[in-house]
Amino acid sequence: MPGGGTLLGQGLSSQKAKTRIASGPTLLPTYIGRDTQTLPLIIVKKVLITFLLLIIVPVSMSAGRYLLSADERGNWQTADRSSAGLLSHPKDHPEALIRVYGARTVRWRGVVALHTWIVFKERNASSYTRYDYTAWGEPIRSNGFAADGLWFGAKPETIVAVEGDDAARLIPKMREVIETYKFRAYGDYNAWPGPNSNTFVQAVLDALPELKAVLPPTAIGKDFPYTGEWLGWTASRTGFFATLGGYLGIMAGWVEGIEVNFLGAVVGIDLRRPAIKLPGIGRLGIRSGP
Repeated sequence: MPGGGTLLGQGLSSQKAKTRIASGPTLLPTYIGRDTQTLPLIIVKKVLITFLLLIIVPVSMSAGRYLLSADERGNWQTADRSSAGLLSHPKDHPEALIRVYGARTVRWRGVVALHTWIVFKERNASSYTRYDYTAWGEPIRSNGFAADGLWFGAKPETIVAVEGDDAARLIPKMREVIETYKFRAYGDYNAWPGPNSNTFVQAVLDALPELKAVLPPTAIGKDFPYTGEWLGWTASRTGFFATLGGYLGIMAGWVEGIEVNFLGAVVGIDLRRPAIKLPGIGRLGIRSGP
């Protein structure tokens, strides 16, 4: 009975197919439900891992660079603090001038952080005026070091440069901020999360939005809420910031770019002047500026 066997086999196959089809709708939602529940967790884990790698890898690279150059800077007590040759003699530059400099800070902190300071000279002045915010003595220190001096052996980089009439107009505003800065008593300095030298410089830049100046991501302390406000406009007034006491925060602005602050480590991007911002390393891309 070959034909009958074939028909019987077809009947059994058809019955199995129907069984699978019938059971499909009851099984499929179970698997879909499980995938739907785990997918957000997978995405969150990947984002967190990526974010942590963006902190750990750059900081590790910066640490390696620090170890290789440690001998060049020498002991902090005897390290070179002479002029780096970035400024000409005041008599050779009669116009008003503003500079913000930054250099890797002292000892192991230089792996992740810059120290920034302010220099200005009014028109026809015979000398430069430098302001630092330091951990020893009165925090606001005037002319304690050479205007463009090495910071304990580390060469400074120029962050802000303004000259001529623009500088002459802005210097009085800078003086006012410096003279009224509230964290000026002994013991006010706090290396992390602030107020520190970068908090002080950021306060001055915040008062001068027309500069469109942005401190590097390695200027730890710039995000400390020195005014007491944990939410507000960015220095350029082109975006907003939100912070939890300087420990955690986010900033987004056309001039500042997008930055995420995690315990002082800043990760971000700049679309206006394309660059990425990494902790320990700093800005990689086109130099920031107006």
